[in-house]
Amino acid sequence: MTQIPWRLGKLLVWDMTVVSTTVESYVAAAARGRGEVAEMAATRKCQKYSELCTAYLFLPFAVETLGPINDSAYEFLEILGRKITDVSGDGREVSFLFQRLSVIIQRFNAVLFRDTFTLHDDPDL
Repeated sequence: MTQIPWRLGKLLVWDMTVVSTTVESYVAAAARGRGEVAEMAATRKCQKYSELCTAYLFLPFAVETLGPINDSAYEFLEILGRKITDVSGDGREVSFLFQRLSVIIQRFNAVLFRDTFTLHDDPDL
């Protein structure tokens, strides 16, 4: 949640979700197009937190493990990057935000990949 009002005098609240497009239940949606799974996850988050919209601005932030993010989160990052640019004077701030997000996703994917290996206590295996 933001500490100061984001828009219309309301605080911004967000919920971050990372969804894997390679999970069997998402393969069909992922095949329909880029970002489809992220949009599905964002829609679910909006339904889950629908009561928050009366007091707060709610932003569902859904990222697919292969990169795409939902549209509202993408727009938010662009706006946030422009606001940071206004303060810093560096026109690359939007790119920096997306690069940071990309690194976070890569680290998350590395953890997921590592967790697919099983550990055995038997040294003969």
